[in-house]
Amino acid sequence: MSEPTNHWQQSDLLGLLAHAANPAVRDERSLPEEQPAQSIEPDAAAAGPAESGPRTLLILDTETTALAPPEGTCIEVGAILFAVPQRAVLSQLSFLLPCRENPAEAINRIPAAVTRLEQPRAAALAYFAAMVSQCDALLAHNAAFDRQWFGVATAALPPIDKPWICSMDDIRWPADRQLKASPSVRDLALAYGVPVWAAHRALTDCIYLAQVLERCDDLETLLLLALEPRSLFRAQLSYAERHRAKDAGFRWNDPVQGAWSKRLSQREAQALPFPVQAVEELPVAA
Repeated sequence: MSEPTNHWQQSDLLGLLAHAANPAVRDERSLPEEQPAQSIEPDAAAAGPAESGPRTLLILDTETTALAPPEGTCIEVGAILFAVPQRAVLSQLSFLLPCRENPAEAINRIPAAVTRLEQPRAAALAYFAAMVSQCDALLAHNAAFDRQWFGVATAALPPIDKPWICSMDDIRWPADRQLKASPSVRDLALAYGVPVWAAHRALTDCIYLAQVLERCDDLETLLLLALEPRSLFRAQLSYAERHRAKDAGFRWNDPVQGAWSKRLSQREAQALPFPVQAVEELPVAA
């Protein structure tokens, strides 16, 4: 009897690259050799999710030295390639990017000196690009935060031209999980019975999210709804009723000053038990 597959066995990146590059170590059971990815632009075969929803996700998380560029830089990337129909991990990767100092070390526990140690960084970036080219969409917890670090002129991470899904704000987790409207990674993991043993390292948080997705029977529906176009809405409620907006996941002063606001699809806006008003969003400064 064969042993069960272990979804959480970490791949040896250099070993995989060396194996692919050397025809002498390939046998008849090997898949056809893939060409190394040179960019993160989508190709014709993987231009986006199918009509039935994304079949392959890249679960992604970053650790940074500040809340936004250019005040800081990204110093760690974690990624897991996840097959949605099979609820299976295909590959996983994490790597560090060098920095001179890390003011956020107390949070992410990554000393700046460690980021500058020798590692196969170029190979890791190439493998990460290949993972992005393979996915239909990216999934991150607080995707707006992670997304901003890609394509920054001073960073090593190129732009990503794929759909993004936020597991904190875009996915409407089932009511029986008793989660807040915008749950933390920790609360989401615990709601699905995933043990939480550490926090604030990129690959660790990706593992939590992957194990949550493994437990979702209705994952395809959740992802399809999460990809619906969204606009910013302001809650039309009196001060005395402000708790209704908060309970529905609206945020005060973020991003609309002096209002409770949230990004919603038209379907979600129409389903709310209180009136909302669309807000014209200002262009992001270059």
